[in-house]
Amino acid sequence: MPQDPVSLSALNRLVKEKINNSFPTLLWIIAEISDINTNRTGHCYLELIEKSAEKDEVVAKARATIWSFTYRMIKPFFEDATGQTLKAGMKVLFKASVEFHEIYGFSLNIKDIDPNYTLGDIERKRRETISKLESEGVIEMNRETYLQAVPQRIAIISSPTAAGYQDFVHQIENNPEGFKVYHHLFPAIVQGDAAVNSIISTFDKIYEHEKLFDAVVLIRGGGSASDLMCFDDYELAYYITQFPLPVLTGIGHERDISVADMVAHTHLKTPTAVAEFIIQKVTDFHFYLEGLQNAFTDITTRKIGDNKHRIELLAQKITPLVLNSIEAESNRIENLAGTIKRATLSFVNINLQKLNHRHNVTKYLALKTLKGQKQSIEFFNTKFKIEAKGYFKSKNQKLQLMENSIKLSDPINILNRGYSITYRNSKVLKTISDLSSGDKIVTKINDGEIISIIENIKE
Repeated sequence: MPQDPVSLSALNRLVKEKINNSFPTLLWIIAEISDINTNRTGHCYLELIEKSAEKDEVVAKARATIWSFTYRMIKPFFEDATGQTLKAGMKVLFKASVEFHEIYGFSLNIKDIDPNYTLGDIERKRRETISKLESEGVIEMNRETYLQAVPQRIAIISSPTAAGYQDFVHQIENNPEGFKVYHHLFPAIVQGDAAVNSIISTFDKIYEHEKLFDAVVLIRGGGSASDLMCFDDYELAYYITQFPLPVLTGIGHERDISVADMVAHTHLKTPTAVAEFIIQKVTDFHFYLEGLQNAFTDITTRKIGDNKHRIELLAQKITPLVLNSIEAESNRIENLAGTIKRATLSFVNINLQKLNHRHNVTKYLALKTLKGQKQSIEFFNTKFKIEAKGYFKSKNQKLQLMENSIKLSDPINILNRGYSITYRNSKVLKTISDLSSGDKIVTKINDGEIISIIENIKE
């Protein structure tokens, strides 16, 4: 057995003494909160970690406590200074004592937290996001999308209960000129931890109906710095840069613009300002069209006046020329009419003589032709009578021969010669295959009928 063994409690007391001697004063420590909970008594319990910058792996871990009395002072001060609550994923600079308890082990007892460090870390992450977007060459991609001169079909991403959304709709629907702008709300969560995924999911829904809209409006309507942190998120900003429609933001904050504002096609301070921007573009285009209309009217009126005056001058010059031309043409027509009249009379006389000659010749030829045709008709009439008489005589002889043949074929004459006819069911019996035993048959002879019943059939 080893000499001089120590108990676990004795060892822990020794470790506690060593730690207390090694860390007699409070230390300022930098760590990231990985978990935080507050119990019913008001004590706050944290799990702190440190990650490797190269591999994003946890390289250190420790428990920490903020007792309720201290937490009641630290919490409101930190939130007022940063606009955020202490939460997982946040990097903090805090003053703490290093403690070791015989039962609970090693822990840190936090006495104070410096909000300026956290604000600096948030700004650092924001600048890293901007730098990453710039290095990827995408930060201006959405600004390069085409925004219609008259954006009248707007997809809205907002919470339906947000005051900023109500302000936007009121401004759009009650514009002084009464312009109609179609808008459709795609509801989304626009603050808190779930905001980024919710907004990206809503962008996906709009993408499915991309051709129905001219632009997307992302609005919120103000809030604390922590409420608006989601708009500095890299994933959301990158998604906006890749979206095929121009994105207009009106998040409603007075501090420096968010990363989402920076990558959007157009950013404005408030939802109302976005609505005014859209209405102003419609109004500008309306006035542009009015200007074109007025310019067109002025140019057309001036052109009509100039051409009217030119036509009047031309009319003054043309009238004498037209009168002279008409008079000359009238004289030419009268001379031409006299020439035509004389030529027509001469033509008519010549052709009248020709017609009289042709009439006489035609009359002579017609009488000659009629006489020849009359003789031909008398000849054919005589020939037809002779041929018809011979034809009817031949046909009459054939009819008499056929009549004699029919008389000889008459069944009565056949019966008179000793033949008979047998019937079955009023039909002439032609073969014994049609008969069966017991059938009744009728045999007709010259002077009567014989009725028989079949008893036997022999072939």
